[in-house]
Amino acid sequence: MRARNRYRSSGAFGLVGVAAGLALWLVAAAACAPGPPGPSWSDVDRLIAERYSGVPQMTTELLAETLDAGRRPVVLLDAREAEEYAVSHLAGAHHAQTVEEAMRILRNSPPDALVVAYCSVGVRSSALAARLRERGITEVHNLQGSLFAWANEGRPVYRGRTRVAEVHPFDAWWGTLLQAARPGESAP
Repeated sequence: MRARNRYRSSGAFGLVGVAAGLALWLVAAAACAPGPPGPSWSDVDRLIAERYSGVPQMTTELLAETLDAGRRPVVLLDAREAEEYAVSHLAGAHHAQTVEEAMRILRNSPPDALVVAYCSVGVRSSALAARLRERGITEVHNLQGSLFAWANEGRPVYRGRTRVAEVHPFDAWWGTLLQAARPGESAP
């Protein structure tokens, strides 16, 4: 009888041990699982349309055509943080996080220049464009999809005058919109 009780006791502890092990495995698996998915481009477009409805949006295709045609001066304003700008930016872009910095740049620009603001996905640059419009700059557009869309399409980005492949992801959540391997580039 005594041996039988020991067997039952160790069986119960064995079951508790298995349950505890399973619980630890589930906790570890949940901790290692990817977080919630990042935003979609339709989420970004909807957010910008709701918050900055008065800001005209320019497609990456139209900007590329405008720059290639060279018929009109274009002033590119990069509204990202300095660390992001240092990694890469559009050719000839000016770093301007604030409306004051942008106004200083625009004072030294041709009066007929088309002004295009961009950031990572278009939220910060739409805010900058809205503030510039409040200051009377009417020919200002936000680059729809901004640098992420530009790079995702395989268009060139630069660090200074050197063409590079790297784009700052801003953070892990927004960075999900940046393709790891872009057209015309080899994957890292």
